[in-house]
Amino acid sequence: MASNNDNTTFSEFDPDEHEPETSEDFMAMYEDSLKEIRSGNVIEGEIVDIEKDAVLIDIGYKSEGLVSKKEFLDAQGNLTVRVGDKVEVFLIRKEEDGYPVLSREEAVRDKAFDKLKDIYENEGTVEGKIISRIKGGYVVDIGMNAFLPASQLDDKPVKDPESWLDKSYEFKIVQFNKQERNVVLSRRVLIEEERKRLSEETLATIKEGDIVAGTVKNITDYGLFVDIGGINGLVHISNISWGPVRHPSEFYGVEDQVTVKILDIDADNKKISLGMKQLTADPWENIEDKYQPGATVSGKVISMKNYGAFVAIEEGIVGLIGVSDLSWTQKVRHPNQILRIGDEIECQVLSIDKSKRQMSLGLKQLEANPWDTIHESYPEGTVIEGVVKQITDFGLFIGITEEIDGLVHVSDLPQGQKKIEDHYQKGQTIQAKILEIDRKNERVKLGIKQLAPDPWTVLPGKYPPGTVVSGKIANIADFGIFVEIEPGIQGLVHISEIPHENGENVIEKFKTGDQAEARVLEVKSDQKKIRLSMKPESYEKEIKQEQEESATGFGSLLKEKIDQQKDNP
Repeated sequence: MASNNDNTTFSEFDPDEHEPETSEDFMAMYEDSLKEIRSGNVIEGEIVDIEKDAVLIDIGYKSEGLVSKKEFLDAQGNLTVRVGDKVEVFLIRKEEDGYPVLSREEAVRDKAFDKLKDIYENEGTVEGKIISRIKGGYVVDIGMNAFLPASQLDDKPVKDPESWLDKSYEFKIVQFNKQERNVVLSRRVLIEEERKRLSEETLATIKEGDIVAGTVKNITDYGLFVDIGGINGLVHISNISWGPVRHPSEFYGVEDQVTVKILDIDADNKKISLGMKQLTADPWENIEDKYQPGATVSGKVISMKNYGAFVAIEEGIVGLIGVSDLSWTQKVRHPNQILRIGDEIECQVLSIDKSKRQMSLGLKQLEANPWDTIHESYPEGTVIEGVVKQITDFGLFIGITEEIDGLVHVSDLPQGQKKIEDHYQKGQTIQAKILEIDRKNERVKLGIKQLAPDPWTVLPGKYPPGTVVSGKIANIADFGIFVEIEPGIQGLVHISEIPHENGENVIEKFKTGDQAEARVLEVKSDQKKIRLSMKPESYEKEIKQEQEESATGFGSLLKEKIDQQKDNP
């Protein structure tokens, strides 16, 4: 007997063995077949019809299911299936208006989730492209959208989040939930795992004294962290250079390629101490062979403090120019009055202390000290012409040379010029006489009033005794009053030279500024003093006559006594 396509013969087929005996049995078998078609499952079906907006698919259910026609279009909008094709679809709901609701895209996504589940359980990796930023992290396309927390992007802080977009990387799945369609990725885990692997290999191969290449990964105030093969070593700030290092960032930047020497290895704690200056010889070792006190050297100003400027002579050799060694004449309060950081200068070696790794330098020592020769060019008594550099309460500073200023004390200004700013201004050119040069203390004393003859030398002839003068009372003291007889010239009327009655306080009769008249008794030019009297001239004559008579009477009496001694020895 002939057989059908599935090789089953009619003689072998027993209808009584397969068909239900009753309609109830048939319905039970039908219901059992429908139980296998559950919502949330991927089911294989056959396309039975393609309509305008939907594709009808037979999934073995009591009615065909509908799938949006858009789900079967390619990028160009062309249909990719035809009637009779077998396709896998996802059953969203069993019925809606009598039709099961299906999705081709969900079926593809569900299959993809199954693959991701295998990768997750086997701790594999996936490749994905970062497509956008969202709150707390990024969206990554791995065939579906997955979440990448910002903290899991890299093993170091991310400075430019936008620069990571539209780039593909390998990721590890760290959280997975198929039902909630939730996938969380990490790139940092892979970096750390690779670093751990490399660090173990590195620790097994390196030893103290090795010179290795590395990459600067982080910079702190106290040093550089350098990756030397999956493990970070520290170059302490003291091991960067033989010279002073204010901050490691002055020498290196992140991602710089460097060469370092391994100084110490702590394998248990995975700590490695590295050095850079150890790659070269200590420049201070033979410092005395290179530099001697008095030698002229070139260098670059690298930093400044209130007390001086630091100058780099060569790698690792830095000297200090103290503020007192910057200028012979200028009063330097801070080096920036003369120098700037970055200046290339010449200076003189003053001293070297190898044990303290210190070198003292001088700038002014390259020039002659102008104080050693100023007395030759400007001996005392010389009249100079200079510019007023500064005005103070106690006098004027006048420039004598470019380096040296002299002081005109207020007492050496002409009479009547005690209020300096009324007579002089900064930048004004004036003349003055050199009165004294103090080389030890580096000071020059100048005078302006000394340019004119001393008025006291002519006063005795101008005001002989008995001359009547008048002027304003300039000052009043307990012992008398001072009368200004001409600008800057005052005479004293002692209280004994003021007529008064017994018990009278004569001083109370006078006020400062009042006009007064007096008679000159004596002019002492060498002491710059003038004695005056307000008593009438007749009174002076009476007193003088009494003194003369008294002297004459005493003389007669003395002669009489002597004669008596002769007669009676």
